[in-house]
Amino acid sequence: MNTPDIRARLGVRPIINVSGTMTGLGASIVVPEAIEAVSAILRQFVEIEDLQRKASEAIARLCQAEAGFVTASCSAAITLGVAGAMTGSDLAAIERLPDATGLKNEVVILAGHMVSYGAPIEQGIRLAGARVVPVGQATSARPHQLAGAINGQTAAAVYVVSHHTVPYGMLPLAEFAEIAHAKGVPVIVDAASEYDLRGFIAAGADLALYSAHKFLGGPTGGIVAGREDLVRAAFLQNMGIGRGMKVGKEGIAGTIAALEAWERRDHAAIRARETAALELWQTTLEGRAGITPAIVADPTNNPLDRLHVAVDPAAAHITAWDLADRLAAGSQPVIVRDHEIEHGYFYMDPCNLHPGEEVIVAGRLAEELDRAQESNDVIATKLSDRRARRLRSLLSWPN
Repeated sequence: MNTPDIRARLGVRPIINVSGTMTGLGASIVVPEAIEAVSAILRQFVEIEDLQRKASEAIARLCQAEAGFVTASCSAAITLGVAGAMTGSDLAAIERLPDATGLKNEVVILAGHMVSYGAPIEQGIRLAGARVVPVGQATSARPHQLAGAINGQTAAAVYVVSHHTVPYGMLPLAEFAEIAHAKGVPVIVDAASEYDLRGFIAAGADLALYSAHKFLGGPTGGIVAGREDLVRAAFLQNMGIGRGMKVGKEGIAGTIAALEAWERRDHAAIRARETAALELWQTTLEGRAGITPAIVADPTNNPLDRLHVAVDPAAAHITAWDLADRLAAGSQPVIVRDHEIEHGYFYMDPCNLHPGEEVIVAGRLAEELDRAQESNDVIATKLSDRRARRLRSLLSWPN
């Protein structure tokens, strides 16, 4: 039996997501096991601390960590992890935050890792009351710079694994962790969008932080995994600044179910379906004037590929950003991954497709490119106007 699309009832657009696991698009398709767990526990009462203990067992097993817990998001996990590194299990200090008087309160982070994931990562660190200490330059970080930035006030070292970070000139995690550990400083890894649940702890992370709602396909939430004392200290922040970042019973139960489903998931079959979609899109675009499609690997080594679509406006009769905007319009909106669009290309990610949507996407690509070819002039709006339009829309919300 087909379930009615709730988006029609709510009056929101029925988009097709080929951008990826983006929070602004709803992150991912939640797996059936998590949906069932969320639905079942919503009708019941439970002692949250006990439920978090069960989550800790699942997280420890999946991440090969000592302990873990679930929080509101990976962004919340960053703040709580930093806070825990500052306060330990000192309840009085936990209640004082973000006043960090008397505590080690400096957090080092590579300058090339100071990115925005929808908000600045350094803001998530500062929310705990910590002071951010950038290391190196945007495109260069050296061992002596990290070692020199660590002092008696350093509470933690944060390392970011993301496609947003600078992809060259950075210290690898293992070397970063070795330097920090030699100075007695714990390492916190932000791995929100990563498949690898074990490699970061194995490489030296004391805390590894993940999104429950991205590749895991769980409800919105964050996962803190790692060294038991640091996990406990982060968890205890729920008695302080973490209260506003709390997760409900449905988030915890859904995350446990998503983790268990991850163990049973047929990753090879999923990869095969994604590859078939990419090949369909590539075939659809090959030979079209001004369009160069190429299947490329994920930049942080997740086991997935995307389609890189380069657009030559003179031949295609449209710019990359105008093509993206036209795909996103109409009765079958397709949202592409456009965070580097000023360079004349965008990406298409197949990881969040419902069955058959890849065919709709191929049709929309052909439709918009055919329409552009019929234009006597190149369809080329100013990129600055596009940015200004998006900003005006945001600033006029909810209108």
